Amino acid sequence: MRDFSPRPMPVNPAWCTRIFGARAAQTGGVVRRKKTDVHREIGYDAFVAEVRARGFHLIECGDQYLVICHDGHLRVIC
Repeated sequence: MRDFSPRPMPVNPAWCTRIFGARAAQTGGVVRRKKTDVHREIGYDAFVAEVRARGFHLIECGDQYLVICHDGHLRVIC
């Protein structure tokens, strides 16, 4: 289900476009980025809004954000 609520404007929309325009994002793969890069380039709130708007899943692990670029059900096994 798509989220149609207003999204915060990213600080660097070109960076955001590159992330979600990557082949992995277009083919249901995984995109990984350092948290500090995300916060500097577009901000946490804008990043979360972009992920949600696409129906993707966001996971935080250590100093990385992992975006599962698929809108299917997510089940964490371990």
